[in-house]
Amino acid sequence: MLPTASVENVDERAIQYQAVKIQLLPSTFDSSGCATPDQRLTCYLIDDCVAIDAGSIALALNDHQRNSVRDVIVTHPHMDHMATLPIFIDDLFALLTEPLRVYATDEVIQILERDVFNWTVYPRFAELSNEYGPVMQYVPIRAGEEFQVRHLKFVAIPVNHIVPTIGLIINDDKTTLAFTSDTATTEEFWQVVNRIKHVDALFIEASFPNSMESLAEVSGHLTPAGVGRELAKLSNNHLDVLAVHLKPTYRDLIVKEISELDKPKVQVMQPGREYEW
Repeated sequence: MLPTASVENVDERAIQYQAVKIQLLPSTFDSSGCATPDQRLTCYLIDDCVAIDAGSIALALNDHQRNSVRDVIVTHPHMDHMATLPIFIDDLFALLTEPLRVYATDEVIQILERDVFNWTVYPRFAELSNEYGPVMQYVPIRAGEEFQVRHLKFVAIPVNHIVPTIGLIINDDKTTLAFTSDTATTEEFWQVVNRIKHVDALFIEASFPNSMESLAEVSGHLTPAGVGRELAKLSNNHLDVLAVHLKPTYRDLIVKEISELDKPKVQVMQPGREYEW
């Protein structure tokens, strides 16, 4: 038990330490406008200011977040991970007093420029400016090299998907989080995670039910059984584990199969809810 602290000490600790906050932005809403558990697009928001992927970034930010987010890390170019990024930049175009920074590997940047920001699907925003200056800037990142975004440090790690994709290790010098992004069975990611002294939480994909193992494998995804096999590669089995990227059609079955893994620390991440470590 911690010793009793004076009010002054409590206040000082509060100033020195803030938990890292993570939110999976909703992407589906019911007739009353409330978020549903169905996850069709992927966008994680960290501390209300840094986004990992941008599937629902233009749909679900509140006004404070919309005014704060100027850094987006794109793990890979599949539509569910970047669908509303062009709309987000378009919406903010006249208001940006600094460029929206898009962090991605060179391969992903080339794909975004070729297939999305190509003057056909959407304008090439990296070439455009408003009265304050450029509205979009690419920041190339390299696998294995640490890079900083705001107060957070990241390391990108290649994972096993059908397009160039990175997982991420994130820390703020107090809390460490690991994201697999979209992946099938992979190895390097777990080797890196196992070298880290302490990891607070892991976000791992679980896209298809166990009966669709073949489809999961060919499309570069995991089932709950696959999640169990991947977690067995961890040397630390005491961290919090959140399953994400559940296909909405199979959500109830996937949730059931995850519970049957009999791993108390594994739960399904709820869109819209804020998690702290």
